[in-house]
Amino acid sequence: MKRLNPIPMVALTASFALMAVSVSMGVNTPGGAMIFVDPASFVITVLGSFCSLVTSFPFAILLKTPRIIKSAFSEPIQSRKEIVDIFSGLSRKARTEGLLALEEEVQNLEDEFLVRGMQMVIDGVEPENIREILEFEVYSLEKRHSYGHAIFAKWAEFAPAFGMIGTLIGLILMLTDLTNADGIGVGMATALITTLYGSLFANIIFLPIGNQLQVRTEEEVFTMEMIIEGVLSIQSGINPRIVEEKLLTYVLPEDRFVEEYKKGDIYGQKTVSKKV
Repeated sequence: MKRLNPIPMVALTASFALMAVSVSMGVNTPGGAMIFVDPASFVITVLGSFCSLVTSFPFAILLKTPRIIKSAFSEPIQSRKEIVDIFSGLSRKARTEGLLALEEEVQNLEDEFLVRGMQMVIDGVEPENIREILEFEVYSLEKRHSYGHAIFAKWAEFAPAFGMIGTLIGLILMLTDLTNADGIGVGMATALITTLYGSLFANIIFLPIGNQLQVRTEEEVFTMEMIIEGVLSIQSGINPRIVEEKLLTYVLPEDRFVEEYKKGDIYGQKTVSKKV
């Protein structure tokens, strides 16, 4: 399960807003900031580069682009600290009541990958088979998500190239008639707008979304590797405290300290609050 993360969307909106403000502050021409608005340049840069994407990738994958974009602005509901707590509780219950006692509790969990792993433990699947199945699931996820990264990385390459193509087209049209001296400057400015559009879309939208997708995938894979270790640790019957310590290595050190501080026990020693 994932939830919307508004920060990337806010940053994206702020990028366009800052660009618009800076442009409006520096424009003194009669047309104002509207001189930067050119539908023909947009068509060449954005739609032209998208047509190249259709040539480069299977169309069935490109149809999933809206869902891919949505995943770039989403984040997991459960943090790794919460996953540590889940495994800590499961390992203690398994140690006292047995693995079969976990079945009802596991079915109430939200993480499908965790549920799948624990269900195999409850069903008595061999450890090497569990690891093989879950690791192949991780590989499949990386493979699926790699298309999202590749689409936006390639789109970021195509957009500036089509911007330059639009500029060349504009220059050719302008140079066909040099008798109108007043129109040369305007024609040059219009021709350069496509290059501007290509750079803007590549660096404000396509590259950031592609990088965000890659980071999300790496974080998700890291969490899945953590879950695999937790599942196999419970199956092997390791001491719950050892399970917890092992999984805490996947948590950021500062968050790890907060987790232990809340329990009032850091490596077997009670914490002492300081009086202010």
